[in-house]
Amino acid sequence: MSADLIETLPLAQRLALSYAPRDARPATLAFLALDTRLAGIIRADGEPVIAQMKLAWWRDRLAQAPQEWPLGEPLLALLRESGLDCAKLSPLVDGWEVLLSDQLGSDAIAEFADGRARGWSAVASATAGQAGDNVEAAARRWAMVDLALNLGTDEEATAVRHAARAESWKPLTLSRPLRSLAVLHGLARRAILRDTDEMLDGPGAMGAALRLGILGK
Repeated sequence: MSADLIETLPLAQRLALSYAPRDARPATLAFLALDTRLAGIIRADGEPVIAQMKLAWWRDRLAQAPQEWPLGEPLLALLRESGLDCAKLSPLVDGWEVLLSDQLGSDAIAEFADGRARGWSAVASATAGQAGDNVEAAARRWAMVDLALNLGTDEEATAVRHAARAESWKPLTLSRPLRSLAVLHGLARRAILRDTDEMLDGPGAMGAALRLGILGK
């Protein structure tokens, strides 16, 4: 079950997950798998109202107690066993829903990044015992760069890159349970500073991920 969900993750996230400590891996995978599922809902062709209905389904599930969830959905099963306080993941759904708006302005970009950052805060609370400013900052920056690299229009991608470049991008220290986020933040930092089109753009990126995964910096 977990192996199938890992396969749904983008390559950079799969790589980052491989550096998660064993105790932090279930919560990290559950968050990343949910994030990827929500991204797929937004990116799928079709009417925005259909996407909104699917997002609403996930929002309703996260608001329920896990024992009330329907059986047969592997992602719900993973979330149930992850140790996450799933109610804290609702802002992640809200963040992705922002992308259904007609225009991706600065407020929408910020709301999207905040939603994903609050999702990472839930991971931090479950694995490291607490969240903090570094967690939110690292997650926001990664969220912006990841979005910029995956948008379909040059105009929107440019706007998100501009917002990402406005961040300070100073190196951040994260606790060991958040090693996956450290890898993603480092790859995002490298991509935005080098103005590349993908986070894993060659041996240099792989080397950076290895260093971040082992040392955390």
